[in-house]
Amino acid sequence: MRKVAETGHLQKGFIYIHTHCGDSPELEVRRDQGALGRHPILLTVEDPKVQVGSGGATLNALLVAAEHLSARAGYTVVTSDVLQKAWILILHMGRDFLFDDCSRAFTCLPTEDPDAPVEALTCNLDSLLATLTHQVCKGSPPGVWVCSTDMLLSIPTEAEINWHGFQGAKVIAVPGSVSYAQKHGVYLANAQGVVQDILYQSPEDQIQRCVGLDGKVPLVCGIVFFSAETAEKLLATHVVPPLDACTYLGLDSGAPPIQLSLFFDVLLCMAQGVTEEAFMKGQSPGMGSGDTQKAAATRNARSVLWKALRAVPLTMAYFPGGSYDYMSMSASDHILHLTAHKGMAGSPAFCKVAHSDVAEPQLLEDGCSVTNSLLEGAVSLGPGCAIQHCCLKGPLKVRSGCLLTGLDVDSSEALRSRVLEDVVVQGHATRLRGIRCKVFTLSGRHDDWQCPAEENGTYLNVPWEELFRRTGIRSQDLWSSDTHSSCRCLQNARLFPVLHASEPLALGDILWLLDFPGAGQLQRWRTSWRMSWEELRTCLDQETELASRKALFFTQGQSKIRKVLMEHSNCSLLPLIRSAVIEGYQEAVLKTLDEIASTASDPGVAARALACIADVLACMAKGEGGLRSGPAANEAWAPAFQQLENGSIPEGIKELAKERKKWLSRPVLLIRAARHYEGAEQILIRQAVMSSCQFINVEPVELPAVGHWVLVECPARVDLAGGWSDTPPITYEHGGAVVDLAVLVDGRRPIGAQARRIPEPELRIVSASGGLEGEVVTELVCQHLEDLQDYCQPHAPGALLKAAFICTQVIALRSQRTLREQLEERFGGGFELRTWSRLPHGSGLGTSSILAGAVIAVLYRVSGHSANIESLVHAVLHLEQLLTTGGGWQDQVGGLVPGLKIGRSKAQLPLKVEVEQIAVPEGFVHTLNAHLLLLYTGKTRLARNLLQDVLRNWYARLPTIVQNANALVSNAEECARALQQGNLAVLGNCMSNYRLQKKVMAPGCEPLAVQCMMEALEPHVYGQCLAGAGGGGFLCVLTKQPRMQEVLQRILAETEGLGNFSLHTVEVDAAGFQMQLLEEDLP
Repeated sequence: MRKVAETGHLQKGFIYIHTHCGDSPELEVRRDQGALGRHPILLTVEDPKVQVGSGGATLNALLVAAEHLSARAGYTVVTSDVLQKAWILILHMGRDFLFDDCSRAFTCLPTEDPDAPVEALTCNLDSLLATLTHQVCKGSPPGVWVCSTDMLLSIPTEAEINWHGFQGAKVIAVPGSVSYAQKHGVYLANAQGVVQDILYQSPEDQIQRCVGLDGKVPLVCGIVFFSAETAEKLLATHVVPPLDACTYLGLDSGAPPIQLSLFFDVLLCMAQGVTEEAFMKGQSPGMGSGDTQKAAATRNARSVLWKALRAVPLTMAYFPGGSYDYMSMSASDHILHLTAHKGMAGSPAFCKVAHSDVAEPQLLEDGCSVTNSLLEGAVSLGPGCAIQHCCLKGPLKVRSGCLLTGLDVDSSEALRSRVLEDVVVQGHATRLRGIRCKVFTLSGRHDDWQCPAEENGTYLNVPWEELFRRTGIRSQDLWSSDTHSSCRCLQNARLFPVLHASEPLALGDILWLLDFPGAGQLQRWRTSWRMSWEELRTCLDQETELASRKALFFTQGQSKIRKVLMEHSNCSLLPLIRSAVIEGYQEAVLKTLDEIASTASDPGVAARALACIADVLACMAKGEGGLRSGPAANEAWAPAFQQLENGSIPEGIKELAKERKKWLSRPVLLIRAARHYEGAEQILIRQAVMSSCQFINVEPVELPAVGHWVLVECPARVDLAGGWSDTPPITYEHGGAVVDLAVLVDGRRPIGAQARRIPEPELRIVSASGGLEGEVVTELVCQHLEDLQDYCQPHAPGALLKAAFICTQVIALRSQRTLREQLEERFGGGFELRTWSRLPHGSGLGTSSILAGAVIAVLYRVSGHSANIESLVHAVLHLEQLLTTGGGWQDQVGGLVPGLKIGRSKAQLPLKVEVEQIAVPEGFVHTLNAHLLLLYTGKTRLARNLLQDVLRNWYARLPTIVQNANALVSNAEECARALQQGNLAVLGNCMSNYRLQKKVMAPGCEPLAVQCMMEALEPHVYGQCLAGAGGGGFLCVLTKQPRMQEVLQRILAETEGLGNFSLHTVEVDAAGFQMQLLEEDLP
């Protein structure tokens, strides 16, 4: 069967033709995974007869592709013109394969691709498609590619074909030894790469003529390209007898089928060194002899091909660094392909344990591989062993040279009782007259399946006679009298029990052949319905086998999810989630994530599990339903959220899952459900961050007199390196480090708060913000607890200040006592709180968090308490969780701790922030002040939108984000060292690196106008980066020369498209946070 796909893959409109003996959805799956490019169209093309050969199959597939393209173009008849702008790939799936029931194409390889967008088993077909995509087909003109899938092929990544002036057909060749070529095909080409002849299994002296300067011969590796013009000529032959018999049209018309080889019929006639006489007399490999009628039809077919294609030039593309291995019927060769040998082990793609869950990996010796399997308990593997698609339970010892495939956990006991060495044990899904059953086969690694028993044939690596003596089996048990002794071989020996009249069969009913028979075993074997491999292969149930492999893949995938989440691994689960949704396993994944979230003792693990559920729901929406970010306060989810807020995580997860079932019917509902799961995740993040409250220490002090002000003024913060690593959950899951400066802007501390006691039992709040764009003043009076209820809505008027009253426990919001009663009983009256910021909204200088610290400090003091800086830093974390803004700790560290410092947090809970002052050389602070400038960009940043995306990417553990988190921390440490050394150039380099790291963390955080500013300033600065999260606000620059404000002002004034900007001086504030108690009223 041939499967055709039309796609935008390879930057072209490609058509794939997949040939196979039965229908298979595997290419459709790869289309859904995105492996075949955009908008592919797949067509399945069945071979007209079993033995039309690779040439006949190619012609038939080409005809179907032309019909399809003709119909798409609006034609009512087949026209070859449609090939002129088509890129076609024909994949020949080949014959049955002894060691994989799903054919050579779908033989799984021991590899994993950590960068793949969709996690999946890597089959030989996937490897070939990747090789064709990235190396072989790249840049080709329109035409037809033909590729066999019965080989393992590797092409160097830098390999490239020069298509300039190409005409005709081109074959692909890789180097091989003369000895290897004697069993395969080889090209004879001249120095210009023009093919002179194609040899197959030729004597050594003939092959020597093909040896190149590298001492190797160009092996036939099963890949051919026909230009569009050549494909038209080949297609034209399908109407000419006897070639019409290669296509379904000819067979439907009653033409007798003929067998045609792609290489020795279609291509050989193009080889310049082949004469017409030699071509007409030659015999294709695999063709039988003695049938004069077929021989005559073959000669006639060759005559047609010679006339149609002889003038077509045939050239060879030779890849010196490539490799080719035919997937033969040798078990030794196959095991070698699947284990860590020279070539495979050196490949970065080789994975000893690929897509598998192995309980005790230390028991796997070097030189073995495990693919798509579950190994529970103590399962040890010797060198040269391969296990695929198995679920086994130890204790179990598999010695060297074994291949185990398709075995379930029930087989473990039988395996445990035998010595396993140099054997192949396989379980096969079969369908026998409508009955599905599992059949087991057993063979030796060194057995030749086609070698006659009387001519050195073996079974289980020993001569047949030895097997007969040891087991009591007789020759007539295996072969009928109709089978001539010279034809009796392992392939047609009825060895394998399939059904028994009275008892179920298991693996033990074949494994006993490894030893002497136990009581009744020989009789049980004899009375079973047995089949040979030759008979069994026609009953293989490929659909069930593929389904079984996928089920096992997602079973181990669920185990992987548990391990990744519970072990706090930085492995991304998003590729596995995408795969589960594509393959229809989303419910199993959701159930696993529900279980993890509800049983995890760590709220960080539960939060990540909820984030993964949100990803599953978003993937189920398939790109529809709207943006991921959005509101998450629908009343339907409120009961679940309340359970989580109360700390009842298992009950909350159960409620979430119950509600989720109502939101799965449409993409828009799925996206809204995903938003609510992210809202639930934020609740658990808040609870994790609340662990920092244990580091808040408050001491009682004397209450200030009524009317006396407590005043706090704070510097702004400039972050030089490490920002984003302080953001929960990154800060407690990865660990963070940020270098900050406390700074005066234009010579003053721009942020402050003041509070005093007042006789009236109420809260008066006055908040002033903004400076450059105009001041905005908010005034509120709170006389009832209801007035404080919107403290957790960040955009509500005075929300931060209301949250501060609650955070400092001045007010108990959940108390039975009224606001008036609380204030009178504890303080004899109320409070007036005034705050201000002379910085614009979204400045990036840490305004809101520093202001929160100032407010907490004045409220503590005015209510008769005091707290040190460390307590204030952690109290701000607490406040921002109450406020639901979810901020990090770098802003308050930067503004509350004086001077230059580096803040750090470890990857653990409870979250604790530790600050180290950075000692700098004498006079360096003065130097730094002369070289630092702040440039207000005139752009307002939207940090909350950025934050949502960053947290989503972090929870998905996208590799780029994880690597960037590492880089942020290491750059912060380097920046601290640069400050200690007083090295401006290194400091500037750290700032520039920081700029790039922010852009990786939050793409889009640097507006175009800001980029223009930075480009204009680039020659004059050591480094520059936007303050804070980015997106706008202030730009911090470290100039190469001191006091460059006027120079930069002039440069920017001459740069077009910058809009409103302004330059501001900046000085390191060595004093920092300042608190004063004032006895008199302030104006």
